[in-house]
Amino acid sequence: MSRRFERIHSRPGRRGFTLIELLVVIAIIAVLISLLLPAVQSAREAARRAQCTNNMKQLGLALHNYLSSTGAVPHVYPRWFFPGGSYTFTWGCWSPQSQLFPYLEQTSLYNAINFNLTNRYNGSAANMSFLGTRINSFLCPSSPLPKGTIACNNLIKSPGNNYFASVGPSIDWQSYANPTGLFGSDLDPRMGTGTTTSSWIQPTAPIGIADISDGTSNTIAFGEWRTGDFNCGVLSVPQDVVNAPTPWPSGLSTNGPWSGAALTTFMGWLNTCASTAPSTITHGGSNWEYNMSYLGISWDQGMFGYTLGNTMLAPNPNFPNCRTCTWMGDWDCPGMFGLSSFHPGGGNIAMADGSVRFLKSSTAMQIIWGLGTRAGGEVLSSDQY
Repeated sequence: MSRRFERIHSRPGRRGFTLIELLVVIAIIAVLISLLLPAVQSAREAARRAQCTNNMKQLGLALHNYLSSTGAVPHVYPRWFFPGGSYTFTWGCWSPQSQLFPYLEQTSLYNAINFNLTNRYNGSAANMSFLGTRINSFLCPSSPLPKGTIACNNLIKSPGNNYFASVGPSIDWQSYANPTGLFGSDLDPRMGTGTTTSSWIQPTAPIGIADISDGTSNTIAFGEWRTGDFNCGVLSVPQDVVNAPTPWPSGLSTNGPWSGAALTTFMGWLNTCASTAPSTITHGGSNWEYNMSYLGISWDQGMFGYTLGNTMLAPNPNFPNCRTCTWMGDWDCPGMFGLSSFHPGGGNIAMADGSVRFLKSSTAMQIIWGLGTRAGGEVLSSDQY
């Protein structure tokens, strides 16, 4: 045998991983992933929350520009069903958010819409094609996109809206019934009782900077809420709207703040709503009449549940939203449509001065009510929320 062959033959063979070594490596990788995954998820949520904050900042700045141009905040004003016909002050009225389009880099959409007509229903065919437009600055990245449609023909998908205009601590969205908050639905002197009759009703006076006597830095303009899950068979608290119904207690003011016996009555109403909520997913027939799972469905409709909400509880409470009407219908009804988010520990609010704050879920109700009023005279400090 040659020396060269001996050297080659005697060279030690290559040795691979044993099964135990491979399992150890896999276990180490799994441990590292389990340690890193929460950090990655936390970083992603921080980025989503930052984008959400920026969206609300844009809304606040748009409000200020609108105020500078018009001298008042954008209310929900009555609209024609069709020219020369009847008015509506519930269905079909445009939202405050949509009236801010020129100040949100949505001038083209604003110019394309006929704001003299309703956004839906009779006489509104000219506007229907615009209602599915998805506006990124109205969507919080932490909240899922809506799954439903905004029209019975199932052709217009819900664009979504995670930022409601605040009516303050009140179950009313009409300005003439709600003197506490910043936004709402107004009356028009031409409207009368809903038609072009001679029974004229004077509109509520416009709300300008001077009317926010609590200070613009102490008054909520826009709040955040979760998009509904569009599943009537599952109770999702707090974003689902219970339509059982749960009537508002007789004699209790529809506008907060509440104290003493009124506070006890208010808490009783909250608990009644919560106790009724589980049964709303078991009703037969049209389930949407009982468990309304489409909060934040769109930006166009100037009404509770769509673009208007209230500040009755801190973000993400253990109570669902709740209608107060005794008839089974949609959201043209007083009730609680409040703050919620998918951010841990609370949710964002945009103040009337354009600043954005993170409101903790542990904030006391009385503080929430004080932040929601524009002229309540409350003395608040930032360390209270």
